[in-house]
Amino acid sequence: MTTLYEFAGGDEALHRLEELFYTKVLDDPVLRSVFPTRQPSHVEHLTWFTAESFGGPNRFTTGPGFQYLIDVHRHLKITDEQRERFVVLYLEAIDEAGLPDDDAFRAAVGEHLDFGARVAQQNSHAETDDQLHPIREVPAWTWPR
Repeated sequence: MTTLYEFAGGDEALHRLEELFYTKVLDDPVLRSVFPTRQPSHVEHLTWFTAESFGGPNRFTTGPGFQYLIDVHRHLKITDEQRERFVVLYLEAIDEAGLPDDDAFRAAVGEHLDFGARVAQQNSHAETDDQLHPIREVPAWTWPR
């Protein structure tokens, strides 16, 4: 089985994707309150998270860790419009980054995005730890190839 990480093109392709995506969200009026300023490590952390989730190295887990991800989303109060816009911009960035135009790959990435955006939205509204989404580790996303 080929991992999503390998099929996407590994670190180089995912870094290119995350850089394009991050530039988009920083410039987007709908997402401005969620991404108000460029954070120096954001593209690197996004790349590590996506790589690990897609079957690549576990740098996110051994680096910032999943609690970090929970903490950065906490209290952002992500709206449905912001969640949906996040997904749209990410899908645009996939095209611009030249990632594979393969139906199964795109479906798996779309499911991953939808799931992750919903987890982030739930965590952004959590007032207590009991209200957080139960996931506490980087999800291992697979596909049928």
